[in-house]
Amino acid sequence: MARAFLVVMDSVGIGGAADADTFFNGEVPDTGSNTVGHIAQACAQGLAEDGRSGPLNVPNLVALGLGAAVEQSSGLRIEGLDGPVTGTWGAASELSRGKDTPSGHWELAGLPVPWDWHYFPDVTNSFPPELVAQLAAFAGTDGILGNCHAPGTAIIEALGAQHIKTGFPICYTSADSVLQIAAHEEHFGLDRLLDLCARMAPIAHEMKVGRVIARPFVGDEVAGFIRTPNRRDFAIAPPAPVLSNWVQDSGGHVYAVGKIGDIFSMSGFDELRKGPDSKLMDDLGDLVETAKDGSLTFANFVEFDSLYGHRRDVSGYARALEWFDVEIGKLVGKLRAGDIMVLTADHGNDPTWVGTDHTREQVPVLVAGLGAGKLGAIGFRDVATLVAGHLGVAVPG
Repeated sequence: MARAFLVVMDSVGIGGAADADTFFNGEVPDTGSNTVGHIAQACAQGLAEDGRSGPLNVPNLVALGLGAAVEQSSGLRIEGLDGPVTGTWGAASELSRGKDTPSGHWELAGLPVPWDWHYFPDVTNSFPPELVAQLAAFAGTDGILGNCHAPGTAIIEALGAQHIKTGFPICYTSADSVLQIAAHEEHFGLDRLLDLCARMAPIAHEMKVGRVIARPFVGDEVAGFIRTPNRRDFAIAPPAPVLSNWVQDSGGHVYAVGKIGDIFSMSGFDELRKGPDSKLMDDLGDLVETAKDGSLTFANFVEFDSLYGHRRDVSGYARALEWFDVEIGKLVGKLRAGDIMVLTADHGNDPTWVGTDHTREQVPVLVAGLGAGKLGAIGFRDVATLVAGHLGVAVPG
């Protein structure tokens, strides 16, 4: 019986979004951004040599159609992305007015976002006074730190020592619709941080802020501060059933791998596996071996985005793509007859672009298990239709 594996390569965009000129990194529009294309160009030009060398080496993704999808979306033919195609491939565009995790994932699961997200302004004191007061009250402190737009690693490095001294949580945001709260796992407490985020989530969601994200970290001023894998996203719940609900309601078993459960508030999932990407790849491999007939496995690999895209680390992003290519190639070879594995993305995060925010791009849709074929230019929500059709699950009107 058929099984489906839907794997989101977080931020692995392929450029060419028609409306990119209406999305910005600072004052610069995203027009011309191309995560995979620009990484491949940098590699081919010898500009991504930290921990790796030469043209981008992703033969398994190229065989599934990555290079063809890049060429379709942006017209680029690049060394490292050329080669014969044996998979079914396409390039997908998004309807939702966002370049963020919930928008991308919800629409990939069949539900374009039906509202405009609330974004906090990029000014001194980004949060309204009443929200700051509520944060401090729930935290049991006399105030908060941060209250601004900032990269997560930079703000804990800048304010970590002050956080330990005062006990105030570090609260910040970005170009996404998020309220992020960072705190030290030992000095502030992990459970206390998660409780604070859980209490703030309904307030933020009422404002149409997509996520409250707990960002725990450890370390000290001398050794430095590092974030831990205990991140948790408290996301607004989708307002209508999505792919995972469709499969579950039809009697199929649904597995969540990575932050997928958080993104959908665990609606429509029977089992959840979390951890760093290296563990998640092992978990995905286990499910390729053991997932039930008729099941959906919905996975997200976040470190392309969190470790390399936002930090504008071209070499690191290239290394991550090459690691993923090797590992996913092993799993594609283990698929059973009747299985499909769909590799896609939720937005872009071009490490060659200005700023540190996501970029508005098309995304690849690469399908193993259907033979060679072309999907062409499709929409994000067509991914849900493809998976549902393969599993014999009805798509609500």
